[in-house]
Amino acid sequence: MNPAPRLTPRLTAAHRQVAGAAAAHRHVLGLVLPVALGLLDAFLVNGTHPSSELGVSVAAALALLLRRRLPVAVLAVTVLGMYIGYIWFAPMIALYTVTSRRSSNALAVTGAAALALAHYIPYPPGGFVPAADRQGLLDMLDSCVQGAAPAVFGRWTRTRWQLGERVQELTASRHREAELLAERTVATEREQLAREMHDVVAHQVSLISVQAGALQMTCCQDSSRDLARTVRELAVRTLTELRHMVGTLRAGRSAGSGHAAPPRLADLPALTEESGLEVTLDLPGGPDGGPDGGPDGSRDGSQDGGPDGGSVPRAVFPEAVERAAYRTVQEALTNVRKHAPGAQVRVTVRVCDSGTADARLTVAVRNSPPTALPRPQAYPEGGHGLLGLRERALLLGGACHAGPTADGGFLLTAAFALGV
Repeated sequence: MNPAPRLTPRLTAAHRQVAGAAAAHRHVLGLVLPVALGLLDAFLVNGTHPSSELGVSVAAALALLLRRRLPVAVLAVTVLGMYIGYIWFAPMIALYTVTSRRSSNALAVTGAAALALAHYIPYPPGGFVPAADRQGLLDMLDSCVQGAAPAVFGRWTRTRWQLGERVQELTASRHREAELLAERTVATEREQLAREMHDVVAHQVSLISVQAGALQMTCCQDSSRDLARTVRELAVRTLTELRHMVGTLRAGRSAGSGHAAPPRLADLPALTEESGLEVTLDLPGGPDGGPDGGPDGSRDGSQDGGPDGGSVPRAVFPEAVERAAYRTVQEALTNVRKHAPGAQVRVTVRVCDSGTADARLTVAVRNSPPTALPRPQAYPEGGHGLLGLRERALLLGGACHAGPTADGGFLLTAAFALGV
């Protein structure tokens, strides 16, 4: 078994754990580092001696712990700490948080102006009068830069986040557009395939049906007329199924959604009768039957049929499962007719583990050794029938196995999950 499907989920889970740990680390660092810078600024500016300026500065630094939940309130507290304690880091970080998390331009301008005024007006104001000299202009310019810098940087960060989200949206939109284009390409190829099937195969099958009908009208022997009638009926049925498949390809629907009814288990008696082989049918008895068909799990001999008839199964299984089971029996009978002429065939259909999550429908087609050598006929090139059955079974959550038996015969078994 290939270990890759198991390895990928483990790697994904490990990557998620690493990414989660890194995100938690960044979150903690984003909370602790600003507070540490604010406390360092407070003690460097106001010293370690207890005072009102130091108390306000420390409170402003600690308020940064709530800057993501209450950015506006934290900005007000830190501006007060800047005005009284003359600290820089805490109010600048708070203003950056407000402008990066709030879309209001008025709030950004108000915060920047409050920060500039708190930096420009001394505490206590006393008889402060703005001066128009060189030093006064430098102080005013410094205050404006002090207030505008974090506001501009916060707005730039918010714009970058928004652009990142837009890029992700555009990427997802382009991926979706590529998927739609691929679906349209597949639909176009499907329609082209449907046209080719209709133009080539349907035409040949129609000719076979017409020729068989003409042969039926002109034959003198009853056996020859019956054989011609059988060929014509098979050709007509094949043409009907072909048109159903072509319609499915053109419409892009699942098989079985066309006008013609898809084959089901109830059609197995007719299939075995038309095969021209000696077939014994063993079909499930109904929805209330046990794993082996009967209500108590016992086999009922009346469910065994043959070329002259057989019981029609009363149980209703998923359409895809019944269609797959029918195609399995059909392919097996075709192979017996080709490679084991005169062999006796037994077809067994059973429901295993009914009523559980592992419920499945099993099909077994066993033929005895041939009684004659195969006729040298020019069959169409094949070799893909069993491979197709295996792929169909895998798609339905089951498996298909085929191989010779100890007595020289052949056994084909297939299982299909009933939970599809």
